[in-house]
Amino acid sequence: MVQVCVVGSLNIDLVVKAPRLPRVGETVTGGAFATFPGGKGANQAVAAARLGAGVAMVGRVGRDAFGEQLVDGLKRDGIDAAHVRVDPDAATGVAFIGVDGDGRNMIMVASGANMRVPVSDVDDARNAIMGARVLLLQLEVPIAATLRAAAIARGAGALVCLDPAPAVALPDAMFAGVDVINPNEGEAQVLTGIEVRSTGDAERAAEALHARGPRVVVVKMGERGAFYLGPEGRGHVPAVRVKAVDTTAAGDAFAAALGVALGDGRGTADAVAFATQVAGLKVTRMGAQVAMPTRAEVEEALRR
Repeated sequence: MVQVCVVGSLNIDLVVKAPRLPRVGETVTGGAFATFPGGKGANQAVAAARLGAGVAMVGRVGRDAFGEQLVDGLKRDGIDAAHVRVDPDAATGVAFIGVDGDGRNMIMVASGANMRVPVSDVDDARNAIMGARVLLLQLEVPIAATLRAAAIARGAGALVCLDPAPAVALPDAMFAGVDVINPNEGEAQVLTGIEVRSTGDAERAAEALHARGPRVVVVKMGERGAFYLGPEGRGHVPAVRVKAVDTTAAGDAFAAALGVALGDGRGTADAVAFATQVAGLKVTRMGAQVAMPTRAEVEEALRR
């Protein structure tokens, strides 16, 4: 099975489920409250591990109970957490998440130790990065660390995958340094200036991103599926029809599954279909990491 390294964030998610999300200045009485392990990087690490990949995680947590909880959770999923550093001068990252009755969410993040990941941490994890077939990246740690990780992985011949979230303008070096980029509609608009309202819009955005360097571009469109552009061609994969309970980390499930499938040698269309199924299963459950499906669950869903 493919070896994966993730350089990214680790957060604790504080989640409130409510009938609807509040407007500015409004208080909405919610229902259940839960605490889940999260963070885009750690979410993708757990998703990849549950799909059968061997996974190493690189990142930072604070010297607090949340940090201990996150590292222990990674280890329970068989993830190598040797390169998750404990920062004595920052708190573990925290995400405050509201989820409405249709599973849609609203998220605020206090990044904490995540934004203190230095290039030196990445250099110290060089062996883990070079030993991986796939490197998964996001944008919840400093861009300098992300760029260094991409350069190390590229030099070792690994497949470099970027989930450009949360959306920010990126330097040309970032586009040039990744093989796969998979934004959602909003992120694609930030990166290209193209508002994605249709499959045609997604295709134009994918072409614009492809022209900047990545050889595979996938634009995630939620319940409208995903548009892909890769070496074998381009096309649209419809979303899986499910009752969404919580869409938190659906993009992370998709990104991890896409990287694992491509790293296993699947073609772009097949990899996107696999990732779509994984994300579809994830949204039927509450939480981020705890809701990531196993490979057996995905294969059973594909058979059905």
